[in-house]
Amino acid sequence: MKTSKFSRRKFLQKTGLALAALSALPVRPAWAEQLLAHKSLLDNQSARASYPIASKVLTTLEHTVIPVSVPATSPKLLPNAVSQYSKYGYGAWQTGSGLSFQKRLDLMPPGYTGASAKTAATLLRFFTMTDIHITDMQSPAQTIYFGLKGQPGMSSAYSPVILYTTHVLDAAVQTVNALHKEAAIDFGLFLGDAINNSQFNELRWYIDILDGQTINPNSDPESVATTDYLRQYKAAGLDKSIPWYQVRGNHDHFWSGVFAPNDYLKQTLIGETLLNIDEQITSDKILDTRGYYMGVIDGSTPYGEVIKAGPLVDFATPPKVNANPDRRHIDKNDWIAEFFNTASNPVGHGFSRDNALTGLANYTFEPKADLPIKVIVLDDTENDDTAFGTRANGASGALDEERYAWLVKELDKGQADGKLMIVAAHVPIGIGPMWDTASSPSEADLIAKLHTYPNLILWVAGHRHYNTVTALPSPDAGRPELGFWEVETASLRDFPQQFRIFDIVRNSDDTLSILAANVDPAVTPGSPAAISRSYAVATAEIFNGMPPYTPSGAYNAELVIKLSAEMQAKIKNHGTPIHG
Repeated sequence: MKTSKFSRRKFLQKTGLALAALSALPVRPAWAEQLLAHKSLLDNQSARASYPIASKVLTTLEHTVIPVSVPATSPKLLPNAVSQYSKYGYGAWQTGSGLSFQKRLDLMPPGYTGASAKTAATLLRFFTMTDIHITDMQSPAQTIYFGLKGQPGMSSAYSPVILYTTHVLDAAVQTVNALHKEAAIDFGLFLGDAINNSQFNELRWYIDILDGQTINPNSDPESVATTDYLRQYKAAGLDKSIPWYQVRGNHDHFWSGVFAPNDYLKQTLIGETLLNIDEQITSDKILDTRGYYMGVIDGSTPYGEVIKAGPLVDFATPPKVNANPDRRHIDKNDWIAEFFNTASNPVGHGFSRDNALTGLANYTFEPKADLPIKVIVLDDTENDDTAFGTRANGASGALDEERYAWLVKELDKGQADGKLMIVAAHVPIGIGPMWDTASSPSEADLIAKLHTYPNLILWVAGHRHYNTVTALPSPDAGRPELGFWEVETASLRDFPQQFRIFDIVRNSDDTLSILAANVDPAVTPGSPAAISRSYAVATAEIFNGMPPYTPSGAYNAELVIKLSAEMQAKIKNHGTPIHG
């Protein structure tokens, strides 16, 4: 028997007049009530998202996004030549085969192969998403000018992905929701740099997307949006059954992620005149020196043309935009407080009211009441006092005595209570010169201290926009349980625009496996998020910024870890059994 495909659109077309008539009846039969209820359900589903994702949702275990090389005959384009990308083969991508888990035994004793071990039970399933960089492209105080030449490393200042940062987050959230329906996700971790320019309106867009609100990306209060990237739309919102927790990143409180804002910058953010600063972005005096206007996106142009950027001498009068007070700089305390203005769970997203008063963005939570696992959320970004060490700035990693004492207290407590521990921070450790030499403790001393806790199994981080996995093995060969893993998650802004799904499983030989898989948002062809993916690929090509693990940028790993005898016994009967 052949089944006809009766779409929602056809259903409404066929029944629209009848439903209108039924709605007007003073008394309706039961079948009519059911029909009207069904229409209401369909309408509500439609209202959930203006830009629904693809119906088929896959992880990079099943397929990958592979950039197509720019033809050798194509000219070298500047990043703002967006209208020429397609013509010359920039930003093209294709689907590639999936990537299996790479089994990593770096932390295990010599000779261990795990060949006979089977996965016995799932303990925890969660996702990490990071470096979303929600961007107000119409702000008078972005750093667009610095990215216009396409110099390596400068895509963070400008690339056309800034047109669609809200849309990509919405698509990623919908992808999480779809994966949650296949296998329940216990919680989500957002690992910092939620916003790009430490602006209030950027933060509101971010929270409102996760809450499933109507989003208006147009921050010009006197214009009507005519382009796809500025039109108002309805975000889907994260499934309310998934609690999500927030980590602070450097862009969440430093201007452009690097500099503490001075009075001039704060006034520029809410004013009309474009930012006028030094041309040397690495200068400590960048905000105190004038000479170059930073530019802005012309929201009336289909490709987001950059205007009003360049040397001061090129302008007869200062370039202006329409002012918006919601672009104001948001400080550490107010940034935390805003997470209490939410419709998703939990209220505060991990932060307490005391955090909002002190500005300290550290807290802990236990994702499952019946599971001995504790998550420690740590702010390891620089302080706003700008007392940086040599060759450090606001993008460096650092701790001070207060935050370090808090971390040690929570690690001590977790160890004493017999709980496995995960640290969630923005800046990774142990991967090169990322940390401020003035940090207290130093990076080396911090890692040495972490190696005294056998129950610490994982450090998750963002910041570098890479999917790197790093083993931090035990300094004592006789105690392999003192080692732990670090897993970074790539940015949702830049290629490969991915997040991660983690499954922590107990194995039959009493080891743990941390399964970390990358996921591409399941974009619908032609949607804003799909356009952003092409722009992200083109940006990597123009700035010579392809991430590690080419060509897809993804890295899926099974990270095996040995537990202490005490924890082996404690978790032996925990988890959801895996059969087969």
